[in-house]
Amino acid sequence: MPAGRFAPSPSGDLHVGNLRTALLAWLFARSTGRDFLIRMEDLDGRTRPGAAQRQLADLAALGLDWSEPVVAQSDRLGVYRSVVEGLVAAGETFECFCTRREIQDAPTAPHAPPGAYPGTCRDLTQVQRAQRRRERPAAIRLRTHLPRFTVHDTLHGEFTGDVDDFVLLRGDGTPAYNLAVVVDDAAFGIDQVVRGDDLLSSAPRQAYLAQRLGYPVPEYAHVPMVLSPSTGSGGEPVRLSKRDGAITLAQLAERGYDAPRVLGLMAESLNLAGPGEPVTAELLLKRFDPASLPREPWIFTGV
Repeated sequence: MPAGRFAPSPSGDLHVGNLRTALLAWLFARSTGRDFLIRMEDLDGRTRPGAAQRQLADLAALGLDWSEPVVAQSDRLGVYRSVVEGLVAAGETFECFCTRREIQDAPTAPHAPPGAYPGTCRDLTQVQRAQRRRERPAAIRLRTHLPRFTVHDTLHGEFTGDVDDFVLLRGDGTPAYNLAVVVDDAAFGIDQVVRGDDLLSSAPRQAYLAQRLGYPVPEYAHVPMVLSPSTGSGGEPVRLSKRDGAITLAQLAERGYDAPRVLGLMAESLNLAGPGEPVTAELLLKRFDPASLPREPWIFTGV
């Protein structure tokens, strides 16, 4: 059955921005007759004990439901490595020995985006690779065949982004984010990806990899984020953080805002409810229309 998904990192409690994105992912999936899945993206080493359970409890408190099992990426390491081994055997990858600092300091092509991989290790000889292996372990990069790739997004339309020789397997053997999400989405029938618009720039890489692997490219909907009333050094809005105070369900509950009231706040921000109107997830599903969603971020000023 086709499915949508929400894929948090279990590094702590979900904040209002995470919860709003989860609500939108659920609404997009359920309104299109899709199943809804939860995946714990726990490959970055920042997992905290009990965080995944608290996250699931918060989603349930908002009235969201999903199909079991909840998948943890850490349980699928062998699957990711098998995919990489297949690409290596087919000559679709190369070993890279560059550090982040070396990539940042290396000269790049005139029109390359900041931070793009400059191709330093792409054409090393066997002798050069053997010498570098003695110095440090190699990451595995995909050998890409085009510089840009276009995806279609429900909210943003056609979006074309840069596709460099991105990492599939890090030097310590950890599967990279761009690889794991593509493999998992294909494996579990996820054909709709709804997430924050800060990840829009990664969609062309992931769609390109899906195509290279023979997987279907999912539908995308990158939704506006929730930002803090605080600003950065240049006066720009910044993401919510702990310094912004009450931003998790538990913290908001301490201020008298239970889960239904928080759901109402999020619904109001999405043009799905009036100020102070009591709502349920099922009611929001009846009202949901992607065309009516705001395209600007929600500045969450707290309660």
